[in-house]
Amino acid sequence: MLPSQSLFLLHNKGGENLLKLTKAKVEEAYDTLKDVVTKTPLQYDLYLSQKYQCNVYLKREDLQKVRSFKLRGAYYAIKQTPHDMLKNGVVCASAGNHAQGVAFTCHEMKVAATIFMPTTTPQQKISQVKFFGGDEVTVKLIGDTFDASAKAAKEYAQTNNQAFIDPFNDLNIMAGQGTVAVEVFQEAKESEFQVDYLLAAIGGGGLVSGVSTYTKSVSPTTAVIGVEPLGAQSMRAAFDEGKPVMLDSVEKFVDGAAVKQVGNLTYEHALEYVDELVAVDEGQVCSTILELYTKQAIVVEPAGALSVSALELIKDDIRGKNVVCIISGGNNDINRMEEIEERSLIFEGLKHYFVINFPQRPGALREFVTDILGPNDDITRFEYTKKVNRGTGPVVLGILLQDKEELPNLLQKMVAFDPKYIDLSDNPSLYALLV
Repeated sequence: MLPSQSLFLLHNKGGENLLKLTKAKVEEAYDTLKDVVTKTPLQYDLYLSQKYQCNVYLKREDLQKVRSFKLRGAYYAIKQTPHDMLKNGVVCASAGNHAQGVAFTCHEMKVAATIFMPTTTPQQKISQVKFFGGDEVTVKLIGDTFDASAKAAKEYAQTNNQAFIDPFNDLNIMAGQGTVAVEVFQEAKESEFQVDYLLAAIGGGGLVSGVSTYTKSVSPTTAVIGVEPLGAQSMRAAFDEGKPVMLDSVEKFVDGAAVKQVGNLTYEHALEYVDELVAVDEGQVCSTILELYTKQAIVVEPAGALSVSALELIKDDIRGKNVVCIISGGNNDINRMEEIEERSLIFEGLKHYFVINFPQRPGALREFVTDILGPNDDITRFEYTKKVNRGTGPVVLGILLQDKEELPNLLQKMVAFDPKYIDLSDNPSLYALLV
């Protein structure tokens, strides 16, 4: 898909001509989208403001029509596709939210769409794609990661002469996502405050590219912070190497941002306009998901929690400042909540797993609880890994502490109980096998 060059800048990069996004192009996208998408609220958050001693505003893209900002880019990109190409249908690859945006758009415009999604995509997102797309959409589950799914989608589009709607590395996509920032600065102006920091999640980089391009054109002093999952830092890798590179592997938990390689266009824009990249531990993301739900009744998906999670990493810098966090999506599968709570407890230092040799006799567990655990601690798992015909046998033991400061005392008592016990937090492979 070749975008109209009239609202793009031609940029020479190392002898190669690249088109660059402009403020005017983002504003054109805004004019196209303003009667299509929901103008989501920019909400002052009292709890987070008090917690971080600053003014935190949440840009609630979780309240968008498809519960994600992705509708903006998908609709605008498809709208810019020549009609002759649309007659053949479109193809896209997505971990969920871009797919929903494409599905919604294609149903509205009566355009056939074939949507490739990784096999690891939560069922909730797959169901929503089918719901939004109706009869216009066919879903194909291919590959364990977004990148594998995208490769298959591009090959399918080329074979069938259909337009591929890239999820991030496309100037029209970036322009559409940049309209989030147009609304942010409109509302900030109306409320008469200066945006000091703006935080946005990074997967492939479409959102942060569009948002940062517009932000720096209207408010150069605003610091734009890009937030990646710790286990999928593809933009950081690109910054370090001076070009987009393919990561060997990614942690798939933050599925909306688990991208192995950012695009060349998104990289160039982020490099120019993003002030800082930060990486958030997936466990911290889980704690944020639970906190947003319990404190503010906001349901977010893992990628949607990245911007708020990052506040903990920059809390000293933002004190007394006006901070905008883009809540990028709210398509969370309720079936993941048990895993989210588990990861949060482990990250917070409250839940621990061990392999310990346990006496195989009546009363042994009672003695362990009495002698080893604190009065408010609980055993969450007790399972012999195998039965043996001797006095002791290996047990997988899960312990939930009331206070993480009690861990050193617990470990000291564990040594007395079994000097050869194994702390599974030190053995990721064994943890994955047994827990």
